[in-house]
Amino acid sequence: MHTLFIVKPEAIPDNCVDWRWKHFKGCLGALDGTFINVLFSNSDKPRYRNKKGQITTNTLAACDRHMRFTYVLPGWEGSAGDARVLQNDVSRPYGLRVPIGNYYLCDNGYANSQGFLTPYKGVRYHLKEWGPNADTPQNAVELYNMRYTKTRNVTEQAFAVLKMRFDILWSASFYPIKVQVRLISACFLLHNYIKSEMAVDPLDDLADHWADGIDTNVDPSDVDFVDYVEATTDWNLFRDQLANTMWSQRTGGPP
Repeated sequence: MHTLFIVKPEAIPDNCVDWRWKHFKGCLGALDGTFINVLFSNSDKPRYRNKKGQITTNTLAACDRHMRFTYVLPGWEGSAGDARVLQNDVSRPYGLRVPIGNYYLCDNGYANSQGFLTPYKGVRYHLKEWGPNADTPQNAVELYNMRYTKTRNVTEQAFAVLKMRFDILWSASFYPIKVQVRLISACFLLHNYIKSEMAVDPLDDLADHWADGIDTNVDPSDVDFVDYVEATTDWNLFRDQLANTMWSQRTGGPP
């Protein structure tokens, strides 16, 4: 069913007017991992115990700016780090496909590498740029991180809506692990179906306050994809140029 309900990612166009996304031309959306509780035999529990001590699967997912999932991979051990999951996935024959020149927004659990753009480390995130109590960024890096964080937050909102909608994702079920993984995939697909059929999703507003596929129409020989995840100088320069452009557009001068 994923061929029907998984959403094909579309890059942010040059004429985008969405205040969150217009600075990230060519971006396909945002990507992150989320822990989902599963049930395992005692012998397997250590591998699936995450950093919070829970028995979970680390589910990798990507979504577009409308909180629709464009990719999902459940089943990894909860102890597996996000970077390890992604590194393995992009090298698989049917793993995540990111065309050269496009990218996803990711947090600092991943490397700032071709196809995967991260924020600057050690720089303030939670500034406010709009409104009467807005903060004033001191430089291009602060401005970039502020806008980046507001945009990448779409993954946290999408995960929040997904888990509010499907209670079965809150607690482990007493099914064989293969069935549990398929249930997780089914919830992601049903989420996409609901988002496509509902003009207004009442859970979207609640997500702001909640804490916590394979494209068969593309010939792989026609497109070059990212097949490794490794921090590079070129991609760091790309991030610097993006930050400097944001600052110049905001202030009318160089950073």
